[in-house]
Amino acid sequence: MPLQTYPPAPASLSGDLITINRMLANPSVIQRRLRALTDIQFVADRLLLAKYRTSGGAVSYEINDQPLFTNRSVTAVSPGSEYPRALPQSGTAALANVSKWGQATELTDERIKRSVPMGSAVDWALRIVTNTVVQKVDRLAIAAVASGITATPITATAAWNNSGATILRDIELAKAAVDGQEMGYRADTILMTNTKYAYMVSDDKIATLRRRETTDNPVYGGEVETIAGLKVIVTPVANMPGGTDDVYVLDSQALGGMADETELDPGYATAENGVQVQTRRVAERDVWHMWARRITVPVITDPLAGRKIAST
Repeated sequence: MPLQTYPPAPASLSGDLITINRMLANPSVIQRRLRALTDIQFVADRLLLAKYRTSGGAVSYEINDQPLFTNRSVTAVSPGSEYPRALPQSGTAALANVSKWGQATELTDERIKRSVPMGSAVDWALRIVTNTVVQKVDRLAIAAVASGITATPITATAAWNNSGATILRDIELAKAAVDGQEMGYRADTILMTNTKYAYMVSDDKIATLRRRETTDNPVYGGEVETIAGLKVIVTPVANMPGGTDDVYVLDSQALGGMADETELDPGYATAENGVQVQTRRVAERDVWHMWARRITVPVITDPLAGRKIAST
């Protein structure tokens, strides 16, 4: 006869339908589940690092298109004399309205019960609604970057799929164009599509400058996370406005930011990436409704903090 313990352990609901439904009905548990999906990140928040708070559904900001100097040059000051006064260069006032970007889906009881393991159905639903919001916000932010950077582009020496291309030089020239404006900018990020990334990591000229026989080389399965001191951000070509395949070098600390309406409405769980999720049981249909949203708008405050590399 097996050994019995007293008092007996409480009944466990782990892994059954009751547990899944209790989780879907509890925003705090959904929030913990969202935190586990660490691979779902916004490109937008890596390009535009500044954070702005909205007021009344809009954000007020300045477009800084003037040099970071006063309106008069420095002169010699005699002993005991007052320093000459000057005015700072002010930017152009701008206003942007935030929008609520969202998507909903359904999770049926049958899908929950027939998934192995059972909780994977919830992760699937969270992923599809979250990824849809991420895709939309990323496209908005990249479009804002592309239209906001107005400085004359750097023209590539040759197309990057051409044997005569000098990819590293193109990148360094764009970086120099951003840094050399005496605006206090320091380029730290390069944005490119998957195709341009493939040309860059397989470029023979760049390969000869890498350390040899090290496992972080792309040929061994590693990734190029930085080049010329710039962190590399890769996005599908579909995220580029009009399907263009341009490359952008920018100062992510200065270019702009995301203005989010962060107040949380009742019933919502929020992820660290700013996505808010809510669920609702539709008993007469044996389904759960799940929807995700992000209330935000990208703003470009320093259009001179970036430079496009054209004709790549």
